[in-house]
Amino acid sequence: MSAKVICVTNQKGGVGKTTTAVNLCYYLAKDKHKTLLIDFDPQGNATSGLGIDKNTDLAGAGTMTDVLLGTANLADIIKPTKYKHYDLAPTTPELANAEVEITTANKKFVRLRDAVYSVAGNYDYIVIDLPPSLSLLTVNGMIASHYLLLPVQTEFYALEGVAQLLKSMKLVMKQANPNLTLLGVLATMYDKRTSLSAQVYNEIKKYFGKLTFKTTIPRNVRVAEAPSHGVPVGAYDKFSKGAKAYKAFTKEVEERIK
Repeated sequence: MSAKVICVTNQKGGVGKTTTAVNLCYYLAKDKHKTLLIDFDPQGNATSGLGIDKNTDLAGAGTMTDVLLGTANLADIIKPTKYKHYDLAPTTPELANAEVEITTANKKFVRLRDAVYSVAGNYDYIVIDLPPSLSLLTVNGMIASHYLLLPVQTEFYALEGVAQLLKSMKLVMKQANPNLTLLGVLATMYDKRTSLSAQVYNEIKKYFGKLTFKTTIPRNVRVAEAPSHGVPVGAYDKFSKGAKAYKAFTKEVEERIK
């Protein structure tokens, strides 16, 4: 067994990137796939979104900062979550300092890839939540992955910046990871009451064609509330529209990477 590695990224913040990573892993694990979520965003929202307090629970514990700096192995910092088959490699805001620290270091672009390879045999899926920027961390994530998943908010300016991200992706493919593939584009925060959402979704479909996921993630109170309770939306309210959408989306992901 060797894991399928998916990085979730968009250089625009607030598009539901972390929510998508947390909930995709939750439903992959529900389907009995051994799943690891790597929080590689210094904001650490995936870590807190799974109920881990970055100040108390991670005091003295290893995090992705140690992995990036080479002072810990990925296997040693992984924590099980409350959910069967679902593990987390946590992070804290210190990761931003580590990124600066390795700017002039050796093998600075492949540190995450090497770490991921070391545990890939233990998982079916590894999902990496990347920062909303085209940074050294983002490039590390792209080089470590087989697939790139792009959540796009169905609002004005949604596609702004996407072209730049795809340009970076092509560059990574050309120079460091020819196996990287765009898994698909997920429309998030979809509000069927507004014509703007439909308009933007159609624009995404026009631009990405079959790569656009059929499932859209609705604007949903439950999706917004779940992280503050430290749980995925499926564990918070499995009958909510948001939970059902993420479940359907996960099925699409599984179909695409059989």
